[in-house]
Amino acid sequence: MLPIIAITAGEPAGIGPDLVLELAERAHGCRPVVIADRQLLAERAAQLGRTVTLIDYRRDATPPAGHLEVLHVPLAAPSRAGVLDAANGRYVLDTLDAAIDGCVAGEFAAMVTAPVHKGVINDAGVQFTGHTEYLAERTGTAKVVMMLAGGSLRVALATTHLPLREVADAITPDSLTEVIRILHHDLTTKFGFAAPRILVAGLNPHAGENGHLGREEIEVIAPVLEQLRAEGMDLTGPLPADTLFQPRLLEHADAVLAMYHDQGLPVLKFASFGRGINITLGLPIIRTSVDHGTALELAGSGRAESGSLFEALALAEQLAGR
Repeated sequence: MLPIIAITAGEPAGIGPDLVLELAERAHGCRPVVIADRQLLAERAAQLGRTVTLIDYRRDATPPAGHLEVLHVPLAAPSRAGVLDAANGRYVLDTLDAAIDGCVAGEFAAMVTAPVHKGVINDAGVQFTGHTEYLAERTGTAKVVMMLAGGSLRVALATTHLPLREVADAITPDSLTEVIRILHHDLTTKFGFAAPRILVAGLNPHAGENGHLGREEIEVIAPVLEQLRAEGMDLTGPLPADTLFQPRLLEHADAVLAMYHDQGLPVLKFASFGRGINITLGLPIIRTSVDHGTALELAGSGRAESGSLFEALALAEQLAGR
């Protein structure tokens, strides 16, 4: 039987509904199930001029080719493309909860997420900093790691959605050790690298320049790397982030660990925007995602590009197969 993979349609006013409708147009090596409001998908298909046959998801049924299986989660209020409504903030989390619960129970082999709008969820009265943190909380996972991939480049983050002034304090020996252990473990067990080679960026310009531009490299990052190398991990760094992302170094690496969100991700998104993938490491389930936002201005226009979604689904299928 094909693995069943849940796909959440994300923010109803964004491009997520547009993208998931395209799943019906291709053959897959898995069984994709879209978690969304069925009427929302029907209305968006009509707006886009697409003919898509929606059928209700039933675990024990084999869907006909060309049909799109939908696990219906009702909207709280009607949704219009491009128009945010805080009334539907909770709906977005309900779709995530359905996917998470199905993965934890073993019904779904993996989950793929379309983009959500953090602001509208917070406007709905729910404190929400991102998919990564929400998935960790819902699965009872103490520590997760965000990694984005595009082509042969994989970039993981030591910290995720933090204000820049808080980043240095968040990089402690314990937290950095845990992040690297998770990254190394999942590169081995989920991605199949027998001995992962990881490049580690410094935090400060020029990796601190021997303490003249900051001491985090000397006092935190380098000692952690030395300890983990003694355990057999292949770690290079701390390296200056402005010269780390060059072919000479990357061709000998399986992943890069950046210290903060905007240190590593601009490079990856420049190299693979529209086809990049977000993966949450450390979870007891498999979760991949698109690497872009809700693009409200494109919702319902027919101009949204689905490459990232299909890459995320293909990786989820690959990881589930392992």
